[in-house]
Amino acid sequence: MSTPEAFQLSLGPLTGVAFGPDRTEVAISPNNNEVQIYKKAGETWDLQQTLSEHDKLITAISWAPQTNRIVTCSQDRNAYVWTHTAQGWKPALVLLRINRAATCVKWSPKEDKFAVGSGARTIAVCSFDEENNWWVSKHIKKPLRSTVLSIDWHPNNVLLAAGTAESKAYVFSAFIKNIDSKPEPTVWGERVPFGTICGEFSSPAGGWVHDVAFSPSGDILGFVAHDSSVNLVYPSSPGAPPQALISLRTSALPYLSLTFVSENTIVAAGHDCQPVLFSGDESGWAMSTSLDSKSAAGKPAAGGRVVSGSGGGPGRLNSDAFNAFKTADSRGQARPASSAGSASGGIEVGADGLLLTVHQNSITHIEAYEWGSGGSVSKVVTAGKDGRLVIWDVAGKK
Repeated sequence: MSTPEAFQLSLGPLTGVAFGPDRTEVAISPNNNEVQIYKKAGETWDLQQTLSEHDKLITAISWAPQTNRIVTCSQDRNAYVWTHTAQGWKPALVLLRINRAATCVKWSPKEDKFAVGSGARTIAVCSFDEENNWWVSKHIKKPLRSTVLSIDWHPNNVLLAAGTAESKAYVFSAFIKNIDSKPEPTVWGERVPFGTICGEFSSPAGGWVHDVAFSPSGDILGFVAHDSSVNLVYPSSPGAPPQALISLRTSALPYLSLTFVSENTIVAAGHDCQPVLFSGDESGWAMSTSLDSKSAAGKPAAGGRVVSGSGGGPGRLNSDAFNAFKTADSRGQARPASSAGSASGGIEVGADGLLLTVHQNSITHIEAYEWGSGGSVSKVVTAGKDGRLVIWDVAGKK
């Protein structure tokens, strides 16, 4: 098992992360209204360009690997599609038509449209209008009754999953005439009219659904919720109960993000500050192991890029909260129950007040980073509120 590669790109939270086509570039938002484009140079990431078009906090970024276009969305209720030119990245207007903040965004597999979730109880599915040279949107509204927190596309480019603050995960049809060809029937159904509900699932104890993800085949839907559950849905046929709906109620803090690394393996991460591997099939799923060996104790791995600035280096991130634990130890006071635990039940804090994990705050983003033979995921990358980008090897763990 190789040591994870950790890079300190910001002293504050990363509210948006997206990698370029060859994974040598990354677009991040350091908790403000700007997008920073970094390029990997050896063992460091160097800032190349800053994109400043939004007026408020950027909430999500998605980078299309084939067309090399970036889409960003923000609390200013806008989205922009950025195209690379000889003069740099140039924005194009998106007509979202929403009256609340945009919360999440993702390109479709064919990159001919993208979806934007929002606090307006709406999902905007956007496609390009060549006549007017802008991006227009169609809205999915019913039966949404709360903020859309996450979205993911099915491999067929038509079905769209969404996680919401009403404690539900949905699967919709996002079919757009003159753009999509009629897809082959799937286990989610044959009906394709725009906005058709193909699945609706609740978290076990009513927690917000923080993230959703389709398996590589699209035949399984995974979602994580604020009740610390990890859920896998195996649909059977349209209008029928799912073949299996597996809910793992973990003793860990809630997971905020997940991704499939194979049809039978997922990696989830969140408030426990470490990515955890789960595996199984329709007969049952179980937690396998944490990807974090807890040997780094808050320090970037060798070659990690550290950003200098006010507030100290990476070892001092969120130090006020952690120093409280250190002070309690030195005075012989009882430590709060949440300060000790493992991958399955809490956060461990070292004698120096730092977490015994590579990430020093909640992980908010996880995605596949590198693929091995046969298309299987060999590495994943995580980012979080500590401003770190960490690359993990999963090939030897699956």
